[in-house]
Amino acid sequence: MRSAFVSTVQALSLAAALSAAQPFALKAEETPMQRIVTVSATATISAKPDQARISSGVVSEAVTAREALSKNSGLMKKVISELKAAGIDADDIQTSSFSVEPITVYGKDGVAPRISGYRVANQVGVLVRDLAKLGDVLDQLVTVGANQVSGLSFEVSTAETLKNEARKEAMANALRRATLLAEAGGAALGSVMQIAEDVVIDGPRQFATARIAKAEAVPIESGTSTLEARVTVIYALK
Repeated sequence: MRSAFVSTVQALSLAAALSAAQPFALKAEETPMQRIVTVSATATISAKPDQARISSGVVSEAVTAREALSKNSGLMKKVISELKAAGIDADDIQTSSFSVEPITVYGKDGVAPRISGYRVANQVGVLVRDLAKLGDVLDQLVTVGANQVSGLSFEVSTAETLKNEARKEAMANALRRATLLAEAGGAALGSVMQIAEDVVIDGPRQFATARIAKAEAVPIESGTSTLEARVTVIYALK
Protein backbone atom coordinates (compact mmCIF):
# COMPACT_ATOMS: atom_id res chain seq x y z
CA MET A 1 0.00 0.00 0.00
CA ARG A 2 2.84 2.34 0.93
CA SER A 3 4.62 1.53 -2.37
CA ALA A 4 1.54 2.44 -4.38
CA PHE A 5 1.23 5.74 -2.49
CA VAL A 6 4.88 6.64 -3.17
CA SER A 7 4.49 5.85 -6.87
CA THR A 8 1.41 8.03 -7.07
CA VAL A 9 3.25 10.96 -5.42
CA GLN A 10 6.22 10.61 -7.80
CA ALA A 11 3.92 10.53 -10.82
CA LEU A 12 2.12 13.67 -9.65
CA SER A 13 5.47 15.43 -9.04
CA LEU A 14 6.71 14.53 -12.53
CA ALA A 15 3.49 15.75 -14.10
CA ALA A 16 3.75 19.04 -12.20
CA ALA A 17 7.36 19.52 -13.32
CA LEU A 18 6.50 18.86 -16.96
CA SER A 19 3.56 21.22 -16.73
CA ALA A 20 5.74 23.99 -15.26
CA ALA A 21 8.47 23.52 -17.92
CA GLN A 22 6.04 23.50 -20.85
CA PRO A 23 5.46 27.30 -21.01
CA PHE A 24 9.23 27.89 -21.14
CA ALA A 25 9.66 25.33 -23.93
CA LEU A 26 6.84 26.91 -25.89
CA LYS A 27 8.31 30.35 -25.35
CA ALA A 28 11.72 29.23 -26.63
CA GLU A 29 10.12 27.71 -29.72
CA GLU A 30 8.18 30.92 -30.36
CA THR A 31 11.33 33.11 -30.26
CA PRO A 32 12.41 33.62 -33.88
CA MET A 33 16.08 33.19 -34.83
CA GLN A 34 17.75 36.57 -35.24
CA ARG A 35 18.83 37.19 -38.80
CA ILE A 36 22.13 39.02 -39.27
CA VAL A 37 24.81 39.70 -41.85
CA THR A 38 28.48 40.17 -40.91
CA VAL A 39 30.89 42.01 -43.18
CA SER A 40 34.50 43.19 -43.02
CA ALA A 41 35.85 46.18 -44.91
CA THR A 42 39.06 48.18 -45.18
CA ALA A 43 40.21 51.58 -46.32
CA THR A 44 43.65 53.09 -46.75
CA ILE A 45 45.12 56.54 -46.88
CA SER A 46 48.62 57.60 -47.96
CA ALA A 47 50.64 60.17 -46.08
CA LYS A 48 54.10 61.68 -46.24
CA PRO A 49 56.22 60.78 -43.19
CA ASP A 50 57.36 63.76 -41.14
CA GLN A 51 59.53 62.09 -38.47
CA ALA A 52 61.88 59.14 -38.13
CA ARG A 53 63.11 56.71 -35.51
CA ILE A 54 66.67 55.48 -35.53
CA SER A 55 68.57 53.08 -33.35
CA SER A 56 72.19 54.02 -32.86
CA GLY A 57 74.95 53.12 -30.47
CA VAL A 58 78.47 51.99 -29.78
CA VAL A 59 80.03 48.53 -29.59
CA SER A 60 83.42 48.43 -27.84
CA GLU A 61 85.87 45.61 -27.21
CA ALA A 62 88.78 45.33 -24.81
CA VAL A 63 90.78 42.76 -22.86
CA THR A 64 88.89 43.41 -19.62
CA ALA A 65 85.22 44.16 -19.03
CA ARG A 66 86.11 47.34 -17.14
CA GLU A 67 88.24 48.63 -20.00
CA ALA A 68 85.54 47.84 -22.57
CA LEU A 69 82.91 49.56 -20.42
CA SER A 70 85.07 52.65 -19.91
CA LYS A 71 85.77 52.95 -23.63
CA ASN A 72 82.10 52.45 -24.49
CA SER A 73 80.82 54.94 -21.92
CA GLY A 74 83.16 57.65 -23.19
CA LEU A 75 81.98 57.25 -26.76
CA MET A 76 78.29 57.03 -25.80
CA LYS A 77 78.55 60.31 -23.91
CA LYS A 78 79.82 61.92 -27.12
CA VAL A 79 77.01 60.33 -29.14
CA ILE A 80 74.28 61.56 -26.77
CA SER A 81 75.88 64.99 -26.52
CA GLU A 82 75.97 65.23 -30.32
CA LEU A 83 72.32 64.25 -30.57
CA LYS A 84 71.31 67.01 -28.17
CA ALA A 85 73.55 69.50 -29.98
CA ALA A 86 71.73 68.59 -33.21
CA GLY A 87 68.45 69.70 -31.63
CA ILE A 88 67.13 66.33 -30.44
CA ASP A 89 65.17 66.75 -27.22
CA ALA A 90 66.33 64.67 -24.24
CA ASP A 91 62.84 63.13 -24.02
CA ASP A 92 63.32 61.75 -27.54
CA ILE A 93 66.49 59.83 -26.61
CA GLN A 94 66.07 56.55 -24.74
CA THR A 95 68.44 53.69 -24.01
CA SER A 96 67.06 50.64 -25.80
CA SER A 97 69.69 48.01 -25.00
CA PHE A 98 72.87 47.52 -23.01
CA SER A 99 75.01 44.41 -22.73
CA VAL A 100 78.38 43.18 -21.50
CA GLU A 101 79.52 39.80 -22.81
CA PRO A 102 82.72 37.81 -23.08
CA ILE A 103 84.42 37.25 -26.42
CA THR A 104 84.96 33.53 -26.63
CA VAL A 105 87.54 31.92 -28.89
CA TYR A 106 86.78 28.31 -29.65
CA GLY A 107 89.79 26.06 -30.16
CA LYS A 108 90.21 23.17 -32.53
CA ASP A 109 91.21 19.55 -32.01
CA GLY A 110 89.95 19.35 -28.46
CA VAL A 111 91.46 22.66 -27.30
CA ALA A 112 89.21 24.21 -24.64
CA PRO A 113 87.55 27.53 -25.49
CA ARG A 114 88.99 30.64 -23.88
CA ILE A 115 87.85 34.20 -23.23
CA SER A 116 89.96 36.63 -25.23
CA GLY A 117 88.22 39.81 -24.12
CA TYR A 118 84.90 41.50 -23.52
CA ARG A 119 82.36 43.32 -25.67
CA VAL A 120 80.13 46.13 -24.43
CA ALA A 121 77.18 47.35 -26.52
CA ASN A 122 75.06 50.38 -25.69
CA GLN A 123 72.25 51.45 -27.98
CA VAL A 124 69.71 54.28 -27.89
CA GLY A 125 66.45 54.81 -29.71
CA VAL A 126 66.10 58.32 -31.13
CA LEU A 127 63.06 60.14 -32.46
CA VAL A 128 63.99 62.74 -35.08
CA ARG A 129 61.07 65.11 -35.47
CA ASP A 130 62.63 67.17 -38.27
CA LEU A 131 63.42 65.01 -41.30
CA ALA A 132 65.47 67.81 -42.83
CA LYS A 133 68.07 67.17 -40.13
CA LEU A 134 68.11 63.37 -40.39
CA GLY A 135 70.96 63.03 -42.88
CA ASP A 136 73.19 65.38 -40.91
CA VAL A 137 72.32 63.65 -37.63
CA LEU A 138 73.34 60.26 -39.02
CA ASP A 139 76.62 61.62 -40.35
CA GLN A 140 77.44 63.38 -37.07
CA LEU A 141 76.70 60.23 -35.06
CA VAL A 142 79.24 58.24 -37.05
CA THR A 143 81.75 61.08 -36.87
CA VAL A 144 81.72 61.15 -33.04
CA GLY A 145 82.06 57.40 -32.67
CA ALA A 146 78.74 55.62 -33.21
CA ASN A 147 79.58 52.38 -35.00
CA GLN A 148 76.11 50.89 -34.97
CA VAL A 149 73.17 52.49 -36.79
CA SER A 150 70.15 50.32 -37.54
CA GLY A 151 66.36 50.18 -37.52
CA LEU A 152 65.76 53.45 -39.35
CA SER A 153 62.03 53.84 -39.97
CA PHE A 154 59.71 56.68 -40.87
CA GLU A 155 56.47 57.71 -39.16
CA VAL A 156 53.57 60.09 -39.62
CA SER A 157 53.07 62.14 -36.47
CA THR A 158 49.38 62.74 -37.24
CA ALA A 159 48.73 59.10 -38.17
CA GLU A 160 45.87 58.61 -35.67
CA THR A 161 44.02 61.70 -36.90
CA LEU A 162 44.49 60.71 -40.53
CA LYS A 163 43.28 57.19 -39.80
CA ASN A 164 39.95 58.62 -38.66
CA GLU A 165 39.21 59.38 -42.31
CA ALA A 166 40.17 55.84 -43.24
CA ARG A 167 37.86 54.52 -40.50
CA LYS A 168 34.92 56.50 -41.90
CA GLU A 169 35.64 55.18 -45.39
CA ALA A 170 35.93 51.62 -44.07
CA MET A 171 32.50 51.93 -42.43
CA ALA A 172 31.03 53.27 -45.68
CA ASN A 173 32.53 50.31 -47.54
CA ALA A 174 31.05 47.94 -44.96
CA LEU A 175 27.62 49.49 -45.41
CA ARG A 176 27.76 49.14 -49.19
CA ARG A 177 28.87 45.52 -48.95
CA ALA A 178 26.24 44.60 -46.37
CA THR A 179 23.48 46.28 -48.42
CA LEU A 180 24.52 44.37 -51.52
CA LEU A 181 24.57 41.04 -49.70
CA ALA A 182 21.22 41.67 -48.00
CA GLU A 183 19.49 42.58 -51.27
CA ALA A 184 21.06 39.61 -53.04
CA GLY A 185 19.64 37.40 -50.30
CA GLY A 186 16.16 38.84 -50.61
CA ALA A 187 16.32 40.83 -47.36
CA ALA A 188 16.57 44.44 -46.29
CA LEU A 189 19.41 45.80 -44.20
CA GLY A 190 18.55 46.77 -40.65
CA SER A 191 20.43 48.66 -37.96
CA VAL A 192 24.01 48.17 -36.83
CA MET A 193 24.28 45.64 -34.02
CA GLN A 194 28.03 45.52 -33.44
CA ILE A 195 31.21 47.22 -34.70
CA ALA A 196 34.74 45.96 -34.14
CA GLU A 197 37.95 47.58 -35.38
CA ASP A 198 40.73 45.16 -36.21
CA VAL A 199 44.27 45.97 -35.14
CA VAL A 200 46.33 46.88 -38.19
CA ILE A 201 50.08 47.43 -38.29
CA ASP A 202 50.54 50.32 -40.69
CA GLY A 203 53.05 49.82 -43.38
CA PRO A 204 55.06 48.54 -44.77
CA ARG A 205 57.34 51.03 -43.11
CA GLN A 206 59.82 52.69 -45.37
CA PHE A 207 63.39 51.86 -44.42
CA ALA A 208 66.18 54.10 -45.55
CA THR A 209 69.35 52.85 -47.18
CA ALA A 210 72.04 55.11 -45.79
CA ARG A 211 75.51 55.62 -47.19
CA ILE A 212 77.78 56.59 -44.33
CA ALA A 213 80.28 59.19 -45.40
CA LYS A 214 82.26 61.48 -43.16
CA ALA A 215 81.66 65.20 -43.58
CA GLU A 216 78.78 64.54 -45.93
CA ALA A 217 75.07 64.39 -45.17
CA VAL A 218 73.69 60.89 -45.57
CA PRO A 219 71.20 60.72 -48.48
CA ILE A 220 67.76 59.74 -47.20
CA GLU A 221 64.49 58.95 -48.99
CA SER A 222 61.42 58.86 -46.73
CA GLY A 223 58.96 57.47 -49.28
CA THR A 224 55.24 57.28 -48.47
CA SER A 225 53.46 55.57 -45.59
CA THR A 226 50.15 53.74 -45.99
CA LEU A 227 47.67 53.99 -43.12
CA GLU A 228 44.93 51.35 -43.03
CA ALA A 229 41.68 50.96 -41.11
CA ARG A 230 39.83 47.64 -40.98
CA VAL A 231 36.40 47.07 -39.43
CA THR A 232 33.99 44.18 -38.93
CA VAL A 233 30.32 45.15 -38.68
CA ILE A 234 27.24 43.09 -37.82
CA TYR A 235 23.91 44.31 -39.21
CA ALA A 236 20.41 43.05 -38.49
CA LEU A 237 18.32 41.86 -41.43
CA LYS A 238 14.71 42.84 -41.85
